[in-house]
Amino acid sequence: MSFIRPELIAAAHRWREIIAALALAILGLWAVAGGGYLLTPLGLAILALGAGWAVLAFRRLRFRQDGEAPGIVRVTEAQIAYYGPRIGGFVGLPDLAELRLLTLRGRRIWKLKQADGRLLHIPVEAQGAEALFDAFAALPGMDTAALVAALGPDAPASDARVIALAEVDRLIWVRKGAGIVAT
Repeated sequence: MSFIRPELIAAAHRWREIIAALALAILGLWAVAGGGYLLTPLGLAILALGAGWAVLAFRRLRFRQDGEAPGIVRVTEAQIAYYGPRIGGFVGLPDLAELRLLTLRGRRIWKLKQADGRLLHIPVEAQGAEALFDAFAALPGMDTAALVAALGPDAPASDARVIALAEVDRLIWVRKGAGIVAT
C-alpha cells in the first residue's frame, strides 16, 4: 500500500530529468555559496551544467506526447527503426533528406523522407517516440526550439497544404545541399 497518490508518482516520473537537473544546479549554488578559490569556479561550472541540462530536459519533456499509437520506435546509433502492426522500416540519419510533421484526421505522424525518396511514417505517440528528439537534434542545422514548437497545440502551419481530408503537412527540416547542380 502506497501513501503517495499514483498521479503524483506519474508526474514525478515524467519530470524526473528536470528534477535531477535542478538538483545539480542547486548543488552548484551550494558550492558557490561555500566560496573560496576552488569552490566558486567549480560551483559556477556545475550551475551552468545543471541549467543547460534543465533547458534541454524541458524541451524533451515538451517533445514527449501523451496518448497511445501502435508501434514501437527504437533509435540505435544513427538509425531510426519503427516496428508497426502493419508497416515499419528503418532510416539512417545520414540518409535522411527531409523531416515533416503530418496531421491527418487529428493524428500527428512524423514523415521521414530518405534521399532516394522512400518514406517512413512514425506516429508521434508511438512507444519510444521520445527518443526521436535526440536523433532529430543531431541533424545538421536542426532548430530544436522549432522542432518542439511544431508539436505545440497551436503551432502555425508554415509549409502547409490543406486538403479535403483535413491533412496538414508541415516541413520541419530539410538537408542542405541535397539538390541537383546545373553546370
